[in-house]
Amino acid sequence: MRILQLHCDYVEFTPVKKEIKSAEDIDPQTKRLEEIVVAFIAVEEGDNSEVAKKAMSEISESMKKIGCKRLLLYPYAHLSSKLASPSMALSVLKEMESNIHDLEIYRAPFGWTKSYNLKVKGHPLAENSKTITAGEEKESTSEALKAESKIQSFWHIMTTDGKLHDVSSFNFSKHENLEVLAKYEAAKKRSVDEPPPHVKLMKKLAIADYEPASDAGNMRFFPNGRLMKSLIERYVTDKVVEYGGLEVETPIMYDSHHPSMESYFHRFPARQYNVNSEGKQLFLRFAACFGQFLMAKDFQMSYKNLPLKLYELTRYSFRREQSGELVGLRRLRAFTMPDCHAMCKDMEQAKQEFRKRFDLSKEVIKGLGLVESDYEMAIRFTEEFYTNNKSLIEELVQKHGKPVLVEMWKERFFYFVLKWEFNYIDNLGKASALSTDQIDVENGERYNIEFIDENNKPQHPIILHNSPSGAIERVLYVLLEKAAKDQKEGQKPMFPLWLAPTQIRIIPVKPEFLDYCNNLADKLTENNIRVDVDDRNESVGKSIRDAETEWIRYILVIGEKEINATMLSVRDRKEKDPRNLTIEQLISEIKEENKGKPFLRMNMNRSVAKRPQIMV
Repeated sequence: MRILQLHCDYVEFTPVKKEIKSAEDIDPQTKRLEEIVVAFIAVEEGDNSEVAKKAMSEISESMKKIGCKRLLLYPYAHLSSKLASPSMALSVLKEMESNIHDLEIYRAPFGWTKSYNLKVKGHPLAENSKTITAGEEKESTSEALKAESKIQSFWHIMTTDGKLHDVSSFNFSKHENLEVLAKYEAAKKRSVDEPPPHVKLMKKLAIADYEPASDAGNMRFFPNGRLMKSLIERYVTDKVVEYGGLEVETPIMYDSHHPSMESYFHRFPARQYNVNSEGKQLFLRFAACFGQFLMAKDFQMSYKNLPLKLYELTRYSFRREQSGELVGLRRLRAFTMPDCHAMCKDMEQAKQEFRKRFDLSKEVIKGLGLVESDYEMAIRFTEEFYTNNKSLIEELVQKHGKPVLVEMWKERFFYFVLKWEFNYIDNLGKASALSTDQIDVENGERYNIEFIDENNKPQHPIILHNSPSGAIERVLYVLLEKAAKDQKEGQKPMFPLWLAPTQIRIIPVKPEFLDYCNNLADKLTENNIRVDVDDRNESVGKSIRDAETEWIRYILVIGEKEINATMLSVRDRKEKDPRNLTIEQLISEIKEENKGKPFLRMNMNRSVAKRPQIMV
C-alpha cells in the first residue's frame, strides 16, 4: 500500500463519473471538509487486513503529532502500477475506515473519477508518504538497542575545579543551558511538538527544504544551501588535513554478514537502512568507521607510524532515526559527517592525541561562528576509566572553562571508555551534539587491525573517533537557530561573512548606472568576494528591503554621487548608520574578516533579475 498524507486547511471533491463497473453507488454530491488530514491511498497486490491495520496505526500516530482528529481516506490509483483488484482494494479501504474509533473518518467514493481542490498547511509535518507491506515491522529493534535502554547512568555536574556534584543538588542559576541539557538527557525525549524556528528560516533564505519524493530526513539543498555546505565542508577538511588527517574515501554500503559487521551489530545499537542485492544483505553506513577500519586492517603498520589519522567527509551517512525526531536540519536520516579516526599504540598516546583533537574541535567550532557561551559540554565515561584517568577528564573541563554534564556508567557497554561532545541548545530547549571524540578500546581487535610494537610483536591499536564539527547539516541548523535567537533578542540575524551566499549587493539607482555597477562587481569578484547586482525594475527602497530580508551584509546603492566620488556609501548590517569607504578599504575589511577561511564563487547568477524565484 502506498499513501500520500497531507494536512489540509480544507479539501473539496465532487464525484464526476463512474470509472469502473464495480464503482460504489452514491449520490454524486460535492463535499467540503475543513481542518483535515487527507490520505491518498493506492491499495496494491498482496495488501490485506494486516496492511490495513498497520496503515491506520501509522496514520493515527502521525495525526496525534499534528493534533488533528479528522481524516479523509481518498482512493488514488495513480500512486502505484501494481494495484490490487477493485474488490480487494475496496475491502481493504473499508477495513481501514472501520479500524480506528478515536478519529472522525470520511472516505471518498471508490471507483469514481473526481474533481478536487485542497489547501495544504505549511508546517514540516504537513506532507509525508508511506509504503506499508505485509510482514514488515514498523521499525525493528535490535537486541543491542533493547540492552542499551537498560543501561543505568549516574548523572553529575563537574565544575572546573574537578569536583563532581549531584545533578539534583547543583545550583544551575548561572548555567541555564546546562540545566536544559541535563534535563534533556535524563528525559531522552528526542521528538518535537512544534517546528523549531530554523525550519522557517531555511526555507525563507532558500537554503533547504523537505523532499516529499524521498524518505523522510533526506533533504534537498538549493544553490544557497549547497554553497554554504561546500564552504563548511572545505573549512573542516582543511583543518583536519592541517592536523595531519589523511583523506580517504570508502563505500557507502557494506555486507551485514561480514564477520566484523555481525560482531558489531550483535554488541551495539544501530538503526540502519538495509538493501538486498544479488543475494547479499547490505546496509548503508551510518558512519565512516567501517570503511576506515577495513582499510586500516590492510595496512602494514609499525608503532613508528602511529598515531595514524584517517579522515573522510561522508556524503552521505545514513541512520534511520525515528520519524518524530525528523524536523528540519537538526536530525536527518542522510547527513554529511566529517569523521577522523586515529590509530594509537597505547592509552598514553591515545590520551595525548585526545587532547590535541579537543583543541582542534574548539578551534573549528569557533571558526564556524560559535562562541563558548553558545554550547554546553557533556562527557561520558566508565567509573573505572574515571578512577584511573581523573587528570585527563579534569583537564578537558578546565579547558572548556565552565561546568559540564557528566554521565558515568558502572560498567562498559559501548566500545568506548570515554566520550565528550559539545551540545547546542536550540530555541525549543532541544540539545544537539556537534563536535565529539571517543576512546575506542574494542574495534581494533574486532576488525583485526594490527601494528608491530617495539618488541616486534603484533598489537591492536586504540582508536579515537573524532568529528571536529559534527554533521555539516547540523552546523547549518545551529547557525540558523542562533540567528533566530538573535532576532528574538532584537539583533539583526546574519551568517558569518565567509559563509554568506551573497556578501555584497550592489543596487543601481537608475538603469544607466548598471555598467558602472557591473564593473564594480568585477573588481570585487577578482578579490574573492561574492557580489551580485540587483538589476530588477524595482524601487531602490524595495531593493534595499529585499537585500536586508536575505541577510546580505553589505549593500552599495550606486547613484550619480557615488559614480563621481572616490568614496562609497556602505550599508553594513553590523552598523546602525552607513559608512563612507573607498573600494580598496571595503575589500581590505572583507579580506581581514574572511582571513583563514575558504572561498567559493557565487552559486547563482550575478544578475538578480535573471534568477528563478525559489518557491518554498
